[in-house]
Amino acid sequence: MFKAELIERAATFRSAVEDPTRRLESCPSLVLNADYTPLSYYPLSLWPWQTAIKAVFLERVDIVASYDRLVHSVSLDMQIPSVIALRQYVKPSEFPAFTRFNLFLRDRFQCQYCGSEQHLTFDHVVPRRLGGRTTWENILTACAPCNMKKGGRTPKQAHMHPLVEPIRPTHWQLQQHGKQFPPNYLHETWRDWLYWDIELEA
Repeated sequence: MFKAELIERAATFRSAVEDPTRRLESCPSLVLNADYTPLSYYPLSLWPWQTAIKAVFLERVDIVASYDRLVHSVSLDMQIPSVIALRQYVKPSEFPAFTRFNLFLRDRFQCQYCGSEQHLTFDHVVPRRLGGRTTWENILTACAPCNMKKGGRTPKQAHMHPLVEPIRPTHWQLQQHGKQFPPNYLHETWRDWLYWDIELEA
């Protein structure tokens, strides 16, 4: 199956036909950097419609696409932006924060001992009782059964070898992993700006 088909299955694109009746809270704007790539894939870079409109009037963003949904003021009717691009480029940090969520994302939400996606927790490769530290290079995503089975031993002692050695990921690496886990609902005007590295199909 093509990668594009997998993404289409995972992410149901909302049709623009629904726009005129769309509730305002269901009208977030996809935020692109000045180079027209998303600021973030996971979590997806979204602003509430109020923030997007304010940024338009402050001339901090350009409108790339809009919902058909209108907002009204005394002197103005305006379509709500569905895609906006920053006018000034924001350089992403090289290394992401060391958080539980980012750890799971680095490991693609899979136990690094058995591949399970259920009951995920984290494991110290070198146990703390043996001097192991809580760092990117010594923590792996593990399911609860594997974590219990390994206990306070090293992988070698437990005969449980990680699928991938733990590393400190870059921001770019996490973004690439994030593309594999799209949100459940995406507006169709976002389609051209997400997953832009997918080969076009004839």
